Amino acid sequence: MFNEKNILITGGTGSFGKKYTEIILKKYKPNKIIIFSRDELKQYEMAQTFTDSCMRYFIGDVRDEKRLLKAMRGVDFVIHAAALKHVPIAEYNPMECIKTNIMGAQNVIDAALETGVQKVIALSTDKAANPVNLYGATKLASDKLFVAANNLTGDRETKFSVVRYGNVIGSRGSVVPFFQKLIHEGATELPITDVKMTRFLITLEDGVKFVLKNFERMQGGEIFIPKIPSMKMTDLALAMAPNLPHKIIGIRPGEKLHEIMCPSDDSHLTLEFDDHYVITPTIQFTQSSDFKKNLIGETGVAVAQGFEYNSGNNTEWLSSEDLVAKMNHTEIEK
Repeated sequence: MFNEKNILITGGTGSFGKKYTEIILKKYKPNKIIIFSRDELKQYEMAQTFTDSCMRYFIGDVRDEKRLLKAMRGVDFVIHAAALKHVPIAEYNPMECIKTNIMGAQNVIDAALETGVQKVIALSTDKAANPVNLYGATKLASDKLFVAANNLTGDRETKFSVVRYGNVIGSRGSVVPFFQKLIHEGATELPITDVKMTRFLITLEDGVKFVLKNFERMQGGEIFIPKIPSMKMTDLALAMAPNLPHKIIGIRPGEKLHEIMCPSDDSHLTLEFDDHYVITPTIQFTQSSDFKKNLIGETGVAVAQGFEYNSGNNTEWLSSEDLVAKMNHTEIEK
């Protein structure tokens, strides 16, 4: 569905944008891939790697709606990956996080509607479910904006959906490259916030493929959540450095012991498919959809009342061997 299409990625110089571009160029023949981001150095560096004639590099910030309008002219599909994501930094700089993650989200929606984009997928996070930190709260607000945007389309055909997943193995700023850096520098111990802490883990490639598949599945208004494994942070540290002791440093500002992707409060809205869940909208759209059957014919069933998809009670767990195997096939961002 991406052949001869124009695709724009906000925050496109990040880990997701680069892997998405790599996969799209291997599997499809797009007309244009537009990398929209505010960092000229990252754009310059990315342009040295991705030199295909379809590539376009567009300096801009999602806080600037006029710039988004120019960038989205003639665009068929948008992936909204731009965000301020660092939990403690967001706690100290809340308004900056709000400007990018909430106001920027609305700008993306308005620009997509104005320019007639066909489909928009916004990337979310497990931290948006029952948020306890500002980053998660802004992403929850963003999720709500993108879902509700389907009521603003009028006679336009633009559809908006959300993809929510957990920690990406090897992405810039995540725990794996952080531990690798400490190990490389000769650390004598690895910092662990809490011995009970767990996280959902997904590879960048799996995250990109999930987003691509959901462009085919989406009807507009869904929050798509992949079924992925959990891992204890102590097991992760042990897998990366079996001989290093752990130092318990306490939970950082805004952290949880376990992350949630499908809250129990949304169980009455949640459908289970073979390899993913869908949280259906809380509101009625002008044109309602049967979310139990998606556009590629997959059928979902309602989950039990009170069901919660939690990294601490997950049925699928990543072993140390599994993590090492995934890391060996994953490019770790520094």
